[in-house]
Amino acid sequence: MTFLQQALAIAGKDLRSEVRSKETVNASLSFALVILLLFSFAFDPGSEQTHEIAGGLLWLVFAFAGTLILNRSFARELVNDCLDALIASPASGAQLFIGKCLANYVLLLIVECICLPIFVIFYDARWPRQFWLLFLVMLLGTWGITVIGTLFSAMTVNLRLRELMLPTLIYPMLIPALMGAIQLSTVLMAGEPLGADNLIWFKLLIGFDLIFTILAVALVEIVLVG
Repeated sequence: MTFLQQALAIAGKDLRSEVRSKETVNASLSFALVILLLFSFAFDPGSEQTHEIAGGLLWLVFAFAGTLILNRSFARELVNDCLDALIASPASGAQLFIGKCLANYVLLLIVECICLPIFVIFYDARWPRQFWLLFLVMLLGTWGITVIGTLFSAMTVNLRLRELMLPTLIYPMLIPALMGAIQLSTVLMAGEPLGADNLIWFKLLIGFDLIFTILAVALVEIVLVG
């Protein structure tokens, strides 16, 4: 099988497992909705200040809820030593990592696509006229979260406090990607056109995704074997 076929086979396995159990998506979505509800009490949804920080609130919800999905990425393989069997399989560490990333990416996007219209309703936000640009920002920002989160999920899978360690490790690493996603989302949700000054944030997101994807693929074999 080719590299992509192996990776897609692993991603398909994880997605089928999630479709049967639905535990990760349900937990992540419930957590996201609770955060949205709590934030709506903390901030006046109709105020101009809330509209100005709408992008930040949105991506905080995505980042917090995403850790629940990412934390389960390798943890579900601990039962019956399935992780050892995957590592010993003909699939390389890079194929295993990309497959896990693709599965997590799909699950994260599902949660985000459900949360976005709820966020617009709760906070009386303006539905972005350039929705396709906002969706592109979501795709780029979510891939950054997924790559970093999946790598550190593999690194912390055998720790007792992995639920605590994973957010502690990934959030500082995600600051550049979150800054870019927040700035672009805030501008788009305010209905303002993207100027030349905002293009640097797009370049930051693309560069972040490329650099950390290459680094993760190069280092994942060491992380898994270690």
